[in-house]
Amino acid sequence: MPKIKVLVADDHTILRDGICALLALAEDMEVVGEASNGSEALEMVEKVNPDVVLMDIAMPIMNGLEATLRLHKEFPRTRVLVLTQYDDREYVLPAIQAGASGFISKIAASSELISGIRSVYRGDSFLSPSVAKFLVQEYQHEGSLEDRYDPYQQLTDREREILKLIAEGYTTRQIAEMLVVSMKTVEGHRSNLMAKLDIHDRIGLVKYALRKGIITS
Repeated sequence: MPKIKVLVADDHTILRDGICALLALAEDMEVVGEASNGSEALEMVEKVNPDVVLMDIAMPIMNGLEATLRLHKEFPRTRVLVLTQYDDREYVLPAIQAGASGFISKIAASSELISGIRSVYRGDSFLSPSVAKFLVQEYQHEGSLEDRYDPYQQLTDREREILKLIAEGYTTRQIAEMLVVSMKTVEGHRSNLMAKLDIHDRIGLVKYALRKGIITS
């Protein structure tokens, strides 16, 4: 069975070495590259074609957010698991918008890191408890009681399916391939559901999907 190929991008050498040593103990994983900034990460992704990139946010030359955005566009098959610190709250939602599949705390237990990598490799989302708590607080504060009229009920089954996939971070091309339809068809459904929900950007759809329980943290 092929191993999960992991690229570790972090500008702190000691932390990077520690993560690599930890992943070496996992029988189903292999570290195929290391990078100390976002620019190096993109170069390494092109060379070694990893399944998962562990991406730090605060890095020199090119930060992790910009690298994640470019990676999501140029290498959509590669999943990004963002490495976060407790005070990285302001980066969580922008990273979701950029295409990150999950967030793992730098102080997480080794088992949590391994689980996170396996989850995003399978195509699922993964959040450390500290990040999940922040998102719950964010949406509880931002969201109010649902209106008696729920626009979600207006969506067709296909639109609901596409809403879920968009919120999970899949691109239009990926959704089209998964549903065996054209990209134009996916774009049409996306436009319709956005109009029905009165939401006009991807991050808004992610927030809505979290509030509705369509995707879970």
